[in-house]
Amino acid sequence: MPGAALTAVGVLIPARDEADYLAGCLRSVAVAAAASDLPVRAVVVLDSCTDESATVVDEVATELALDLVVLTSSAGSVGAARRAGARELLRWSDPAHLWLASTDADSAVPAHWLTRQLRHAADGADLVAGTVEVEDWSQWPRQTRATYERQYARHTELEGHGHVHGANLGIRGDVYRRIGGFAPAARNEDVELISRARRHGVEVTWALDLAVSTSSRRIGRAPNGFAGHLVGLATGPDETS
Repeated sequence: MPGAALTAVGVLIPARDEADYLAGCLRSVAVAAAASDLPVRAVVVLDSCTDESATVVDEVATELALDLVVLTSSAGSVGAARRAGARELLRWSDPAHLWLASTDADSAVPAHWLTRQLRHAADGADLVAGTVEVEDWSQWPRQTRATYERQYARHTELEGHGHVHGANLGIRGDVYRRIGGFAPAARNEDVELISRARRHGVEVTWALDLAVSTSSRRIGRAPNGFAGHLVGLATGPDETS
């Protein structure tokens, strides 16, 4: 059954040395926020940044009609950064009426990203896990793309696609708080959140209707994250089974 009526949406964006991508990410979030009937606040957590990420956020913020909060962190941990952003948003709005959406600074969300997450929530979803699409394959061998897309599609065709991406998650605020939130981990904080939610009896809605575009860079920010997965595909054996 659907929970209490939602009245606000918060967006979490951890960023560590993301000056090359932050502007595009924030512009896409602003478009998605404008499409929502609910007030939206985005929180960027600048975690141990040594580049011009803060300057980029300041410059882009002046052009966007987006309620934007910027936090700084020295944790050096994507999980800690997401947790800090969520904590800020849970202070902003009543958790029972708040939807928390998570993405990454090197990603761009579609215009319908929030409206479709909220549609799932209205249908009773407490936790939504979406998919990702790689933005640009030009720096990778063709076989890497073929292997990735074959493996990704093989799982997507199953009942419940099972893909977990911090770049494309959504969860009710009260459910997030009840299960303890993101762990302050340097990697796999998204997978751990999903696992813990399921242990608490929270059903995951594996959504196929709100894919997020993410970068195809070779050097990522989280150890063994998405970039590491692509490198593994490029250097490892081709899995065909």
